[in-house]
Amino acid sequence: MSYGQGGQGEPPWDPWKPGSQQPDWGSGNRTPDWAALAEASETRNRRRRLLVIGGSAIATLAVGAAVAMAVVSSNGGNTASNQSGKGPGTAAVPSDTTAPAPSFAPTSAPPPLDPKDFISSAKKDTAPLSPDILFPGSQLTVGNRVYRKGPTDSTTKCATGVQRTLPKVLTDNGCTRLMRVTYSKDGVAVTVGVAVFDTAAQAAKARAQADTKSIIISLPGQDVPTFCRKSVCRSTTNSYGRYTYFTLAGFTNGKDVTTKSAEVFTTGDDLAEFTFRQIRRRGEAQASSAANR
Repeated sequence: MSYGQGGQGEPPWDPWKPGSQQPDWGSGNRTPDWAALAEASETRNRRRRLLVIGGSAIATLAVGAAVAMAVVSSNGGNTASNQSGKGPGTAAVPSDTTAPAPSFAPTSAPPPLDPKDFISSAKKDTAPLSPDILFPGSQLTVGNRVYRKGPTDSTTKCATGVQRTLPKVLTDNGCTRLMRVTYSKDGVAVTVGVAVFDTAAQAAKARAQADTKSIIISLPGQDVPTFCRKSVCRSTTNSYGRYTYFTLAGFTNGKDVTTKSAEVFTTGDDLAEFTFRQIRRRGEAQASSAANR
């Protein structure tokens, strides 16, 4: 005899139906199949657990998807915000990145003053001028060479301090002043002559017109004997700004200068370089003073 089975014609027990819909086993003295009932109950519980686990997994996946979507949406939102003209928060950014960069007004600082401008014309070159201002001190030191400063001279009659072809050159170009100074060292002396003009163009023209016979007159005195009057000496000519400057160097004992007289060449070059630097410093000082006014 199998438990849980009714007689012929009676429907079997359905574990998925509620009790009110089950067949009436009270009539006919029928006994329920308890093993079948227990198995059905276990089956229901197992299905319920599967449904709970499955639902939890689906919920977890849904939350994970929501987070992922939020992150992507946040990242995408930043990009979209930049394109739409609003960045993170409330700060606004330009909507058109191809627009030209903002322009700023130029600074009002004036260009630096050119020192040479101040020594190129008498109108701007107004600082005091004399041989002792241009050649200060009692000696000049160049490296390990020390030159003693001797006599100085200044005149507005430029032709009186020069000789041969130079008087005409200075006069024709409007020389307004001639300053001379002598330096000496170990039997060698050099006289520097600085001719002053109203403009740089006049000074440059005087330099161009000077030739090998355009020579200044040496300036002896203060223990420097007369030199370069009858002997062969070395002379140079140059100009800077409105100044044309000359050198005449030789031996104080009257010996002729030759191409092997290195000490004479060195002395003349040192004083020519020093003269150039002093004229340039004059321009720098006046430019600096004008810039600070």
